[in-house]
Amino acid sequence: MDTPDNPMEIAFALATEAADAGEVPVGAVIMRDGKVLATGRNTMRANNDPTAHAEFNAIRAALMADGTGRLADCDLYVTLEPCTMCAGAIAHAKLRRVYYAAEDPKGGAVDNGVRFFAQPTCHHAPEVIGGVSATRAAEMLRRFFSERR
Repeated sequence: MDTPDNPMEIAFALATEAADAGEVPVGAVIMRDGKVLATGRNTMRANNDPTAHAEFNAIRAALMADGTGRLADCDLYVTLEPCTMCAGAIAHAKLRRVYYAAEDPKGGAVDNGVRFFAQPTCHHAPEVIGGVSATRAAEMLRRFFSERR
């Protein structure tokens, strides 16, 4: 498969795959040195696993590919602001940077909610760049949920 140069485009393609499978449309990509190390999309319903968020799936795949237990020289691109669980995994994996598209005022934990990386108990806080293609991601989520209500 041809992959776009822009990692957020890959994340959006994964989010579309998730939506097509009946999952909340979230996709994630982990990059190292300008190359895709791993990808993930939401698979909570398919796996009957509440931890199978896109970020978690991408982090697990990246750690398996890397074999070091840390991703300090890697960047995560995700279509939705990470939740507290995913923010914890991001901190423990020591990801360098997080780029996210849409804010999640209800469940987000980076720039909303608990603001996990700003807590004194957080031992590693990545650089965070929010709002990358935010309108597109928010519309994808709105459309997904409106079709189910």
